[in-house]
This record gives sequence, C-alpha cells and structure tokens, in this order.
Amino acid sequence: MKDAHRDAGPRVVIIGGGFGGLAAAQALAKARVQLTLVDRRNHHVFQPLLYQVATAALSPADIAAPIRHVLRKQANCQVALAEITGIDLANRLVKFDGGPAHGESAVEYDWLIVAAGATHSYFGHPEWEQFAPGLKTLEDAILIRRRILLAFESAEYEGDEPRRRAALTFAIVGGGPTGVELAGAIMEIAAKTIPADFRNIDTKTTRVILFEGSGRLLEAFPPELSERARRDLEAMGVQVRLNARVTEVTADGVTVGGEFIAVRNVLWAAGVVGSPLARSMGVELDRAGRVLVGPDLTVPGHPSVFVVGDLAAAKSAGTGAAVPGVAQGAMQAGAYVGRIIAGESAGGSALARKPFIYRDNGSMATIGRAKAVAWINGMKFGGFIAWALWGAIHVMFLVNFRSRIEVLLSWLWNWLLFSRDARLIIGKAELDIAIPRDAELAERTPS
Repeated sequence: MKDAHRDAGPRVVIIGGGFGGLAAAQALAKARVQLTLVDRRNHHVFQPLLYQVATAALSPADIAAPIRHVLRKQANCQVALAEITGIDLANRLVKFDGGPAHGESAVEYDWLIVAAGATHSYFGHPEWEQFAPGLKTLEDAILIRRRILLAFESAEYEGDEPRRRAALTFAIVGGGPTGVELAGAIMEIAAKTIPADFRNIDTKTTRVILFEGSGRLLEAFPPELSERARRDLEAMGVQVRLNARVTEVTADGVTVGGEFIAVRNVLWAAGVVGSPLARSMGVELDRAGRVLVGPDLTVPGHPSVFVVGDLAAAKSAGTGAAVPGVAQGAMQAGAYVGRIIAGESAGGSALARKPFIYRDNGSMATIGRAKAVAWINGMKFGGFIAWALWGAIHVMFLVNFRSRIEVLLSWLWNWLLFSRDARLIIGKAELDIAIPRDAELAERTPS
C-alpha cells in the first residue's frame, strides 16, 4: 500500500485526535504528505470543559466536534475510525483491531506521531475504578453526571437516615484543577440550582469533601493562589482536607488513613497514567507509563517516531523542566512536530531539528460563580477577573464557532438564573434505596 501511494508523498500517521494530534495535522495542512489521523472515537473533545458536562452546565455537543468536520478542508488528510492495538517500530507498522481503516490489519508509515493521551491512575488499585470514576472522556462525563443526579434522586426517597446522608455526600480525590472545579460545581448545584426541585430533602445539606494528598491545592500554581482557591471553596461549603491520602475505596465509602467516611459518591481526580498503547512500542517508559522522549520529542533510536501530549515524558529545552500534561503543552508539541515533518518532507535535513521549547502561557482553574484563580505570564489573578479570563480563553480555544456561541449562551443563562439545564440522566436510571421513605413512614405509623 505504501508504494501504491508514493505519488501523494510520504505517509504520516497520527494516532489520536486530541489537542496534540489535531495541532500536528493542522501544521501539516500544506505539506506534500499523505496524512492519516486515526482515533477510536469520531470526535475531538475540549477536555478542560469536561467537568461542565459532568456537572450539567453544558451538553456533550457543546465541547466536542467531529474530527472529520474539523479537518474537512485539509485535502491531504484522511480520518480513520479504528482501535489501534499496537505499534511495530522495527517494521514501521501501526496495527489495527479487526478490519481497520482502509481495510487493512496494519498500515505502514514514514513518520508516526503518537498522541494517544492518558487514562486514570489508581496507584495500583484498579478495583477502585468501579466506585470512583475519573474524567477523561465524554463517556466519563455522562457517567459522572448520572451518578451525581441519581444521588439526589436516591436521597429523595431513602428512608434510612445514615444512607440518606451518605447519598448526599460527595468525595473528590485529588486537588488539582479537575478536583477543584468538580468540588465547586457540585456545591453550587446542591446549594443554588436544585433546592426547589425536591420535596423530601434539603439539598443545601449536601456535603462535598475534597481530599488532597499534599499540603496544598493546585500545586502547579503559586502558593497564594492555592490558598485563595482553598478559602473560596470553604466559603462555598466544601470541606477541604489536605495531607489526606485515600487508602481504600469501596461501595460504602472511603478510608483516609484510619478514618472511614460513609459516602456513596466518589469521583477520582488524583492522577493519570499513559495510554496502554505505549507498552506495545517496547521503549523506555517512566513511572506513569509515559514514553521518555528526546529533545525533539522522538523515541530514542527512532527519529521518525514522535510522541506528544499526555503520553510524552518530555522536557523543555528552554528550562529543562517537564512539559506539563495540559492542553497548551500538547498543542505546542503537536504543532512543533508537524513543522518538523513538513520541513523534512520538502527536503530538509533531520540534523537541522531544533529542540522543543515549551512556552507556559499560564494556568487557570475555576471554583464557582465569579470565583477562579489564574496565573498568566507571571501575573496572578483571582475572583471575577480570573473567572472572566478563564471563560474568555476557554471559549477562544473551542474548535468551532457554533460551540463558542452555544457555550457563551449557556454560561450567560446559568449566570442569570443559577440554571444547569443539561441535568439529564442518560443511561440506566437505577436508584440505590435500602428503605423506601414510604415504607419507613408506614413502620412508624401506629396501627
């Protein structure tokens, strides 16, 4: 197949349609290459706003777009929907599962860009995942939304008081941006959005506990912004527990040290591990399962194989610091790799490659209504200004115009009315009730 398409130029295969994969594809738009972008899903997801889908502020389509639509004007690019099972570096093959793209079981490449991302890390306890879902995909967001909404539905008709309290308790493990944002959003739902929707419970009594294993939240931020985030969360009613390492997660609750806390809703935001695809490459990985790459983001000994985004354990040539697993890091790395391939496919030399330099454009986390923290170009912001900056920048980076308009309108509506209109339980709506409230009342009523 490779030889049959030589007139179209060398073949570049990109694995993953996230921030890094899309940036690489777009950087190759004018290159004389035949480009194939492969993903097991047909859509690109704006991951920084996944928590808003999980907490019913936005609908899935607001933060996602079909990959084919995003790249529709790029004539040199094919998009393939397939599950990749392995990478054979020695033979330059990408292997597919069961009748993959173009009807082959494997496809050859001249250059390969691996942007397969990462998944949840439970630190050696994969059995916790069934009780504590993480947030990486739209499917995760819809699952978490269902669990949050079913918790209130179950509490409404739960007759057993301890179980009712447990249903109205949410534990979030991990005090990074995702954990902080989830904690603030759930507290707002309970305190502002739904109190009038229920008759038998007071949703304002909901308990949200945020566990962080280190001494402060948002460790990537300056300490004063971390402290501000903690104060803002606690002012909203969130219980922040620092230096608190979760040692057990079950269907009934969590154990922190020697303390058991009855909670039926646990959400995981504590860590990530590289995609299992990395192990198929037979290369050196770090403790988090990420590929150790060189200064030009290539796999050592394989100058035509690049790894970008969450799957790469990369360092910036500018500072020597690790490139963080955030959207801007993946986008910069993808664009950098795309430019290298574009230059070399036009006759440039691999010897001219300059090492990758990551430029930190800042970090942000939203906490609640008009509450956020931002660190941009060395400047620190909090409160409404940080919240407005967070909103403007996130909207700007959404991949299509329709999403920008819809997200802005949704946020305006939510701002005016404390409304979260995407409160839809999708999937099996199964309540977790031990003693129905009516049965409890019947037991207490004298005959």
